[in-house]
Amino acid sequence: MMSSQAKPIQGSGPVTPPPTSAGSPRSPLSPESLQPPACRHRDRSPSPMRGYLIPSPLPTRRNRTCSATARASEGPVFSGVCKCFSRSKGHGFITPSNGGNDIFVHISDIEGEYVPVEGDEVSYKVCSIPPKYEKVQAVEVTITHLNPGTKHETWAGHVVSS
Repeated sequence: MMSSQAKPIQGSGPVTPPPTSAGSPRSPLSPESLQPPACRHRDRSPSPMRGYLIPSPLPTRRNRTCSATARASEGPVFSGVCKCFSRSKGHGFITPSNGGNDIFVHISDIEGEYVPVEGDEVSYKVCSIPPKYEKVQAVEVTITHLNPGTKHETWAGHVVSS
């Protein structure tokens, strides 16, 4: 036979939280627990490309439109000097011979068998960079004179002294 009245459970009473000691964690909602953990400061090695703004997303030969490629191919050939190039990052900058701002170059736009290094003389054409098409990047980049006295690496990884 079932009773419709609920019986209290033996030993039940008001529930009190356990006492907290100085070493116990705080409530997850307390302001102290919402602070990010302290992070160590990491020293970075100086990069020659640190002060430059890199286009985002990086414009590559693969995602360039056919019309942009055609316009660049028909344009004049410029000359300049490789200011810096990082094979691991996949880009670098060229200082134009006629002065002006340094020009961005993507790894996919390098022609020839050598990876450019600082001081190499290069020839290139320019192509506008989206979205506003106000800036340009170097395309069809060819090394015309290797910087003497520096080691050059081929795309296959062989090192050659010039």
